[in-house]
Amino acid sequence: MVFGMATSKITITLHDDRIQEIRALVAAGRAASVSAFVQHAVGVALSDAAGWKEMLEDALQQTGGPLTKKEREWADALLSPQERKRSGKKGKAA
Repeated sequence: MVFGMATSKITITLHDDRIQEIRALVAAGRAASVSAFVQHAVGVALSDAAGWKEMLEDALQQTGGPLTKKEREWADALLSPQERKRSGKKGKAA
């Protein structure tokens, strides 16, 4: 952490087993504190997200530029975590 850097205190929710794992690392001296562990984890996650964004932008540049609106809609529909809506018409005979 950089001295003088502004910080804010927040509340987060984690599964109990994760908290126990973090506390075990602190107890073993592998992390300075729970807060230090979480700060490090967030930094790693942000760096990872930035790396993926850069890699995606590079790939798009090499393959024709940004997605069109139609391509983005297709990708969003394909990657959406929502369940597909089922039609109420099962096996209806013609």
